[in-house]
Amino acid sequence: MIVNLPDTTTSKVSKELMALREQGGVTALGRVLTLVVVTKSGLEEEAIEAANDASREHPCRIIVLAHAGKDHADRLDAQIRVGGDAGASEVIVLRGYGQLAHESESLVAALLLPDAPIVAWWPHRAPQNACETTIGAIAHRRITDSANEPDPQAALERIHRTYKAGDTDLAWTRLTNWRIQLAAALDQVDASSVLAAEVEGAPDSPSPLLMAAWLGAALDVPVARREGPTGTGLRCVRLILREGEIRLVRPGLAVTELSLPGQRAQRISLPRPSLRDCLAEELSRLDPDPVFGEVLAAVGRVRIEAPVAASPEPVAPNPLQECLAAV
Repeated sequence: MIVNLPDTTTSKVSKELMALREQGGVTALGRVLTLVVVTKSGLEEEAIEAANDASREHPCRIIVLAHAGKDHADRLDAQIRVGGDAGASEVIVLRGYGQLAHESESLVAALLLPDAPIVAWWPHRAPQNACETTIGAIAHRRITDSANEPDPQAALERIHRTYKAGDTDLAWTRLTNWRIQLAAALDQVDASSVLAAEVEGAPDSPSPLLMAAWLGAALDVPVARREGPTGTGLRCVRLILREGEIRLVRPGLAVTELSLPGQRAQRISLPRPSLRDCLAEELSRLDPDPVFGEVLAAVGRVRIEAPVAASPEPVAPNPLQECLAAV
């Protein structure tokens, strides 16, 4: 069910929500949080779809603040989606014009669930300092997505400068399965034998840079980053050991190959996580992620080498020679 409320107020929206429950028989599930999505009008549907899907695991109230243009007379248009149009959540879309186009706590205060955590999400064009915005200041978690920024690396550097406990970025979330596989591989060797590491990934993706920074911080070894084909995301991670190398490479979009010294290569399904999967993962934890803060601090220490030609499997040079060159 979708109810449109043109030229309205948040008080009227709140009353309409109550009326929908009483008159329409809409059942309210146990909501565990309020998700506030800050975006631009015309870009909100992808975020709403992902939030709806994620709400099936984490029932919540979704409030979307859609900037509709500041060069208009002040007006607030609202839309309420419940039932089949809202997954396991209630979706409230607020399109602000004029002065109401700016994100503001006053627009959402009357619609927040009482005594429930607040998560703020900027799917496009994150603010300069998420924590100091009026929405970010009241949120327990603040989610950005540097992959949607014009300059992902500059976005990561900005997030590092303004980082506060509770901040996270979906570029980091997309690395979860890669980090799990690499951690499991390191359990099978002597981690102290790692001499250097190399990460290959697309220059338009922030995830390879975060992976390189994580490896450098976790293993305390030199890490080089090579730029691969645009649009491929993270493509290959190599850990140079005294006795060989660990290599996790994804030449396509779904299947990776894991190689360890003295073992046959294993093929692993490791597809790119969807926006819904990334958001659901972040909604599953509301405590700060200190590792992300440490990785951000290490981003500036990653060096970039010359691009390498695209190939199904990167050609590995002599491990000892590469290690000495990296050091």
